[in-house]
Amino acid sequence: MESELKDMNSNPPSSSSSSSKEDRPLLKSESDVSAAIEELDKKFAPFARTDLYGTMGLGPFPTAEKVKLAVAMVTLVPVRFVLAMSILLLYYLVCRVFTLFSSPYRGGEEGEEEEEEEGGGGVVQEDYAHMGGWRRVVIVRCGRFLSRVLLFVFGFYWIPESCPDRDSEVDSNLKTTSSEIAENGETDKEEPERPGVIVSNHVSYLDILYHMSASFPSFVAKRSVGKLPLVGLISKCLGCVFVQREAKSPDFKGVSGTVNERVREAHRNKSAPTIMLFPEGTTTNGDYSLQFKTGAFLAGTPVLPVILKYPYERFSVAWDTISGARHIIFLLCQFVNHLEVIRLPVYYPSQEEKDNPKLYASNVRRLMATEGNLILSDLGLGDKRIYHATLNGNLRQLRVFHQKEE
Repeated sequence: MESELKDMNSNPPSSSSSSSKEDRPLLKSESDVSAAIEELDKKFAPFARTDLYGTMGLGPFPTAEKVKLAVAMVTLVPVRFVLAMSILLLYYLVCRVFTLFSSPYRGGEEGEEEEEEEGGGGVVQEDYAHMGGWRRVVIVRCGRFLSRVLLFVFGFYWIPESCPDRDSEVDSNLKTTSSEIAENGETDKEEPERPGVIVSNHVSYLDILYHMSASFPSFVAKRSVGKLPLVGLISKCLGCVFVQREAKSPDFKGVSGTVNERVREAHRNKSAPTIMLFPEGTTTNGDYSLQFKTGAFLAGTPVLPVILKYPYERFSVAWDTISGARHIIFLLCQFVNHLEVIRLPVYYPSQEEKDNPKLYASNVRRLMATEGNLILSDLGLGDKRIYHATLNGNLRQLRVFHQKEE
């Protein structure tokens, strides 16, 4: 063994041979890497892009598509960008003017909030959504109108909405009960319960614009969003609940508690801001439904399910495996974008579902998958991160091959 080590030390590998090994991407050929990417797309199908623009929006692009993109870059994109920024600035000014001399609503005592800020984790509630009176009406109506105008600027010229009637699917026992009430002449009916939360599948950041235009609800957002120029004040007017997602502390229970409090408040009080949650916890390519988290269902209040679908021919607006800048450019380059909405009836949980939030979430998820023709998947955010990391590694190897060929 000693002689072998001496031989190795006396004959060290040359720098040229070591550099060639470093340049060699894990002894894989280009076809092997392409096959690996295809396997990844199959394994992580809910997050894979299947449009004309390919994985991560990197192509390859047909010649005709390159021409269309070039023309749109010098015509559509500048006009749409200027209009979009003008609308954003206009609504910011509306929010700024109509919140002057008003103090933001804070969920807890000021002392508690200062402690949360010092702790660096958990939840912060600071909004103007609880502001009443005519100023709140102006903020909401302007927000809904300008959100729809912004979608129009982005190419969503018409948005068809359907509302399936589930009366035919109601359990026969409930129908019998209703008929018996009618026969007995009992006409007194309780007012339908107000949904405590809107739940929707999550495909793109454009989902937020649609929901703003439809119902102007509050969202759960990263704490950093509340500090962004322009967008920060708008998010406070929406009534967003700001959380520190990276925080690994017991304050997470504070996040859950705050969301539950807001859900119950919206359920009880008609004037309270409605809250909107994406129970999947991340985006998909629009064809799948991931497992639902139970946050929206812990309060046991009725929920309003909404399904968003984005049909496409060239570019899919799904925000998966593509950078934000590239996604926005391709979105602005596409003259017409499509969005279809399915608004389901309010889902009233049974007592068993109220006692078991996981069952409640699972039943709502299956209903939305059935009505929206979505494929059920057991994958989640952790799987998505693995997919993105592996995909980035394989694409780096492809770039090495292409550089060598050039």
